[in-house]
Amino acid sequence: MKTVLITGASSGIGKACAQVFAKAGVQNLILCGRRIERLKALKTALLTDNALEIHLLSFDIRSFTECEQALNSLPKEMDPVDVLINNAGLAKGLDYIHEGKLEDWETMLDTNIKGLLYITKLVTGEMVNRKSGHIINICSTAGKEVYPKGNVYCASKFAVDALTKAIRQDLVSFGIRVSQVAPGHVEDTEFALNRFDGDTEQSKIYNDFNPLKAVDVAEAIYFIASRPAHVNIQDVLMMGTQQASSTLINRSGRTFDV
Repeated sequence: MKTVLITGASSGIGKACAQVFAKAGVQNLILCGRRIERLKALKTALLTDNALEIHLLSFDIRSFTECEQALNSLPKEMDPVDVLINNAGLAKGLDYIHEGKLEDWETMLDTNIKGLLYITKLVTGEMVNRKSGHIINICSTAGKEVYPKGNVYCASKFAVDALTKAIRQDLVSFGIRVSQVAPGHVEDTEFALNRFDGDTEQSKIYNDFNPLKAVDVAEAIYFIASRPAHVNIQDVLMMGTQQASSTLINRSGRTFDV
């Protein structure tokens, strides 16, 4: 595992993945996102404590043209990509279907589905040529179980689940591993802020229970990526101990705070 590309790397699970993989000794990291200043700050922090090469790509994953231009600009030493972590994704709104905003739907579908497809298409060709590589998609419990007002977000993550299975079948003859991680609630991410359009009060959804932390998910992703080449962990469903399903959460307090 020489070169790892992470989408949505400026915050949350993507940022935690960059930290975990850098600490583990990966040689090259390609960090992708739209907020270049955050990526630059992350790069500086990672290089302070770790010896590796880091390349930043700032583009809108919803645009195939921007995705293609960004990946074509990679320096030779960053190519080919050994591990692709399709992390970029978001939820917008929490509305009944008849009250949902079209712009929210389009943002979720363009980012969560089409963005994943664009990057996967652009990276997979070289993996096929050399008959090795690993694609790890970040799904969600929302891709396993729908919940009220989650309609389009859940649909987008069900699509990720289906695409992961289909891509694995497409690439099984080429020695390429295809995996996914489906986490439940994760704090220290921007999920709730994005869902509620920056409303900090509405976004306080973790005050009465302990969800996962971004680093918990990142460590699971690293474990998957670091297995021997003949081992493919296909699907990991993970939640905090106080969460049993998308809608069943023990909200009796933050039991595990120390």
